[in-house]
Amino acid sequence: MSKIPFLLMDWTKIPKEEHKGATGNSFWQTLQYEGLRVRIVEYSAGYLADHWCKKGHIVHCLEGEVINEHENGEKNLLKAGMTYIVSDEMSSHRSVASENVKLLIIDGDFLKR
Repeated sequence: MSKIPFLLMDWTKIPKEEHKGATGNSFWQTLQYEGLRVRIVEYSAGYLADHWCKKGHIVHCLEGEVINEHENGEKNLLKAGMTYIVSDEMSSHRSVASENVKLLIIDGDFLKR
């Protein structure tokens, strides 16, 4: 992983990229470094991810709430102020949002098994 000097992020200046879900949309503001990705991700009401994800993440809910469905049928509710952490290949999960949601998501090489 590269070394990152002190960086002040003004998210209002980072453009949003639209990503379609199976239903609804997500909007990503992304900072990418070698071995590290930091994003603000917003899900529209009615969002359902279009795939099962096995990547590791640190996810902190800034606004709203999101259900994390696991391929084994388990579901977890992440509300504003809550965080989940999972390493690569330790879960097969996807996001479901009935309302607008805003998340801070950090992932990278440090979450590899």
